[in-house]
Amino acid sequence: MVGVGANSMDFVYRLPAYPTPAGPLSKLRIHDHERSPGGQTATALSACAALGLRTAYVGTISNDANGALVRDTLVGRRIDVARAIAREGANPYAVILVADEERHHENDDPAGAGQPTGERIVLWDRPPDMMLAPDDLPADLGSLARLMHVDDVDIDAAIAAGRAGCAAGVHVTSDIERARPRTDALIASVTVPIFAERVPHELTGERDIERALRMLRGRHPGRLCVTLGAQGAVMLDGDRYIRQPAFPVHAIDTTGAGDVFRAGFIYALLRGDRPEDILRFACAAAAVSCTRRGAIASVPALDEVNQLLGR
Repeated sequence: MVGVGANSMDFVYRLPAYPTPAGPLSKLRIHDHERSPGGQTATALSACAALGLRTAYVGTISNDANGALVRDTLVGRRIDVARAIAREGANPYAVILVADEERHHENDDPAGAGQPTGERIVLWDRPPDMMLAPDDLPADLGSLARLMHVDDVDIDAAIAAGRAGCAAGVHVTSDIERARPRTDALIASVTVPIFAERVPHELTGERDIERALRMLRGRHPGRLCVTLGAQGAVMLDGDRYIRQPAFPVHAIDTTGAGDVFRAGFIYALLRGDRPEDILRFACAAAAVSCTRRGAIASVPALDEVNQLLGR
């Protein structure tokens, strides 16, 4: 498979609780910090590779130290970066705040007691020079693999890539995180739109997920999927609405879980699983990733997902 989209260098800070602008949580000591590669498409590809798929990355990587670490990490995970585009300047990065579950015990930190564990807040920046444009895409992109995955960071490039994949007759999955003026065009350019939880509401005005997906059916005839975080995921397959609850795990960091979900979805789709089994496998992969730290660093191997599934 080939992935077209974003990578990032993540600077992860673990805190005893989420910060607030006033009160006892306005000043917090950093419990731990690390630098860890991530980004939507880079993480999804890394998870696909860990599951056993052959993968290739198309996107921009800077020539600074952060970009070098991203490139080395992808190569180390057996991802083909021959078509990655080297750029001068700073690599995209994110500052990620994670509320550390170890500090959520009431006796240790009353202010942080009762907060959700492992959830994260992401602050990011991406220099304009790192944008991926349609003209940057390889001419043979549509013929590179039997599945293409795109995110919505550089939406014009994603639309062009999706159209190339569809024209070549391959599956095109997506990571659609927010509604923008060109989102409808992106939806029409892929075979399986996979939305973040809030996007169907943003696109339709309907808060009920099932009704929102049925409204979106008029814009796309194929499978429509939504990730719901701790609530699992849902899919509209034809007229059939499928819900898969999340697997109960001890979550310590949800960074990259949505990207790993998409990798699990891709793996099960290519394997020929039934729609309900695709959702179940994808949710299991995401659940395993939540039990460890980081984005790319958290991706599970196939046997780890199968173990959670009881196989």
